[in-house]
Amino acid sequence: MQLVRQKEKFATNCRRTACSVLAALLIGAAASGCADGTDGGAAGPQKPAAGQAGAAAAKEGPAAAEAAEAERLKRELAARVAAAKKWGLEKVPLVAPAPPAVKPRITTREGFEVDGGETLPPVFTTVPTKERVVFLTMDDGAEKDPELLRMMTELKIPYSAFISDYVVSDDYGYFKDMQARGVTLNNHTINHRYLPGLSKAEQRREICGEQDKIEKYFGKRPTLFRPPYGNYNGDTLRVAGSCGIKAVPLWAAEAFPDHMEWREWDQDLHPGDIILTHFRGEEDWEGSMADMVRHVMKTVTEKGYAVARLEDYV
Repeated sequence: MQLVRQKEKFATNCRRTACSVLAALLIGAAASGCADGTDGGAAGPQKPAAGQAGAAAAKEGPAAAEAAEAERLKRELAARVAAAKKWGLEKVPLVAPAPPAVKPRITTREGFEVDGGETLPPVFTTVPTKERVVFLTMDDGAEKDPELLRMMTELKIPYSAFISDYVVSDDYGYFKDMQARGVTLNNHTINHRYLPGLSKAEQRREICGEQDKIEKYFGKRPTLFRPPYGNYNGDTLRVAGSCGIKAVPLWAAEAFPDHMEWREWDQDLHPGDIILTHFRGEEDWEGSMADMVRHVMKTVTEKGYAVARLEDYV
């Protein structure tokens, strides 16, 4: 079964004058050939703090405030271009639009249902949205590459982690650092076992036990859960729901350092698609986490998509 394709549109919340200036900057950066100046980053415009030039300009009138905003956007673009060049990206990542004021209603994808599942956490591969955004998610946690943390922070690319305790417990500090940088740590079970082969009690130990671990070491119980290998049954969803899970995001595409694998028949991205990758390195991939990010961002950006934060939509 295939997902209904969402209509595509471009949305912006910035002021007309500032956006016009930014558009001109983008065209100039693209023509320069230096990191191909497509606008990028994960965060939208921020209001200047009191005492900054923008705040002072705002007191002088709308024209001065708009000029200050345009100058701020110019500086942000320059920083994004520099970061893209530093990390070897061919194009600057596109900027995701502001998160929706109301999160979309998530339902289980057709063909992914279980008996009695109407009241259970929905299982889905794509978030219903018309925005040209996709979501990057990383599973397990075996590879703890500090370069990944620096890269994603400097590029302002949001991502979500689905961690398993058996591979993260040797270095909780790495994931605490990740969390401090704005990444949500979600549930991927304690031992990464094939859940449909376990009893309900065993599934509870795997799923609810990981809820307890994440709360203990990172201070917050997750609301998102991804079953290992994407395999689950009715007991999986019932157990997950009983210990605080609200939704079960799977994936529409999977990223590797040298290629993408696709779930859909057209072998392409679509608005709201969830991309899976893993915390892996040279031993598994013959490539680093940074190599993987470069490849997935090349694909995403060339297809005209921005990476948004999954938890802003689910």
